[in-house]
Order: sequence, then structure tokens, then C-alpha cells
Amino acid sequence: MIPEDNRFESDPDDVLPEDPGLPEGWTADAPDGTDAATVARLTELLRDHERAGRGWAGSGEEEVLVEISEHGQAMRENLVVRDPDGLIRAWGSVHDRAEGRMLFVHVVDRDLDEHLADRCSDVLFEWAEAQARSVGAARGLTVQQIDTGAFADDERQHAWLADAGFDRVRTWWQMSRSVEAAEAELVPDPARWERRGVVFRLVERQGDGMPDVADLRAIHDVLEGAFTDHFNSAEETFHEFIHRLREDPGHRWDHWWLAEITDGDEVEPAGALIGTVSESPGGADGSYVSYLGVLESARGRGVATGLLRTIIADAASRNRDRVGLEVDADSPTGADGLYTSMGWGTKYVTESWHRDVPVG
Repeated sequence: MIPEDNRFESDPDDVLPEDPGLPEGWTADAPDGTDAATVARLTELLRDHERAGRGWAGSGEEEVLVEISEHGQAMRENLVVRDPDGLIRAWGSVHDRAEGRMLFVHVVDRDLDEHLADRCSDVLFEWAEAQARSVGAARGLTVQQIDTGAFADDERQHAWLADAGFDRVRTWWQMSRSVEAAEAELVPDPARWERRGVVFRLVERQGDGMPDVADLRAIHDVLEGAFTDHFNSAEETFHEFIHRLREDPGHRWDHWWLAEITDGDEVEPAGALIGTVSESPGGADGSYVSYLGVLESARGRGVATGLLRTIIADAASRNRDRVGLEVDADSPTGADGLYTSMGWGTKYVTESWHRDVPVG
């Protein structure tokens, strides 16, 4: 399920000025997603960025390939800045996430001196602004949002974002919960179980192993409805949604759960949880809650708790040692209280920074 054609400008020369302000001998171009050395270098930069921002690195080459591979380019473009020796010193990626919302990755080599790092940063911001105008125009918008993130303790990134006209708009708690082997018994069967008129089940699978499209549409509809009033919610088409979720390196169809209310003769979708695998080379893997949503009409029936108990039990049955998730620190639903009561604690903190770019 590939969404519409890429709405970005693929040639950096079409969006950057003839002289982007780099020192003599430095260049800016699009990276080759098929080149192993390029992938390795971008992974090194990303991991250094994570260490500086939160104290440890978690990304690998799979996360980079999501951004720069041919498959990823359906909804993304990338730019790298090279020094006179051809070594990549900065990397920017833009993602047409949904109508009006463009995600932006901004990574600059931590070993550069302040002056060179500033020049690289400026080029990435200028390129991202031009790409925002391009994607916004293609979608027929008058204003295009750029949405980027930063670790809460990354003061260098905060300064650059503020100088580039971004506003800090939200704080996110990245939470984790340990899993014990005995918790495999939290629910009768993570594949399907029932409690007080609510059935919790995995999406149905067809003979070829692919999921039932009706179930996938039900999950998409539930999540769209559950997040309508949430911070920075943007409508995403079904095909955009499926394409993006399948790009995640941890994607597995047997981590998609649907909760249905079975009162009376009608079966009504009420909640959904999409999980992924958090792989740990050399250690135990974990599970991650990428999405958890419950329709307002079904709240108060234990749907969210049941879905969380399901992924915990599933993780335990797979010998995983943790379940992670992200929660909006300012969520009006009080979701953090539920997570805390069920054993989750904050591991580190991230922030959302936004800038609105006039398209005209």
C-alpha cells in the first residue's frame, strides 16, 4: 500500500540557494540509500546524537534505512552536508507525515567546532523550510507545520531550534515497565480473551499470513476517532497509515490488537493497540506500545487496561523483559496515571518543537 507520489523536491539544487553559506569545499547533496558506507556513517551520527541528548544510543541501521531507503523515499527526502574530504557531517530528513504535518530530523556531527556546526545547522533548516513550502503547496495548504523533536537535556539543539523560529510546544515522557515471566498469565490468551463484554483479540490473518483488511480499517478508524481531540492530531488516510506503520523496523502483524464490545447482537470496535518489537542485540528484546486508543463512547469499561495487560502478557510469553510507551505529559485524559498505576516509570524525556511556514 504505497501512498501518493512524493510531494517534496528531490534535487537539493532546486531548494537551496546557489551559495548555501557553507565553507569552501563543503557540499550539500542527497545521500545514496543503497551505499553501505553512507548508511553506516548516518547511523554513527544518529547514535552520537542520541548519546549526547539522553546518555545512550538506541538506533541502528534499520532506523536510518527507514529514512533513506528507496521504500522510505515514497514520503521522505534527505539532505547531507559533507566536508572537503567527503565525510558526512550533518543530516536532515523530512517526512510528509499527514496533511499539514511535516516531520523533520536534524542531526549535526557532535565533533564539529561551534562555527562549522552552526553553518551545517543553518543549511538543514533552510532546506527544511523550502521542503515545507513544497509539500504544503502540493497539498493545497496556506501554512505547513514543521514538527521536530529534541531530547529534554539537549541544550545545543534547543538553541538552534529557538534561533530558527521553532517553539517548544509539548513534553513527552518516554516510559518503560519491566516484565516478569509470571505475567504471561495476566490474561487467559493474548491472542484472544474476553472480559465484561469486551473481546480483546489479534487482527485476523488470511491464508497468506496477511491481516484482514477489515480489521486494519477498524483499527485505523478507532485510532483516528480516539485521537481527534489530542494534541497536534492530523488526519491520516488509511493507506498513509498502513504504509508508515509497516516501515517501522519493529513492525509485526501479530502485535496488532483490536478490542470489541459485544453487547447485544452488534460487535462494535472500541479500542486498538499497535505494538512493535524493541530489539536489543546481545540482550533481551522488549515490546513497545506504538499506539493505544479507546473511543470516547467505550471509556470506563476497562478497554485500555485490558489492552495493556494483553501486551504485557504477550511480552512475557515471548521472554521479553520490558514494555515501553510514550505519554503526553500534558494529556487531558490522565493516561499517565493509568500507566503509573500499572508499573510504568519515566526513563527519559523528549520535546516537540514546531514552526509554521507560510506556503505562499
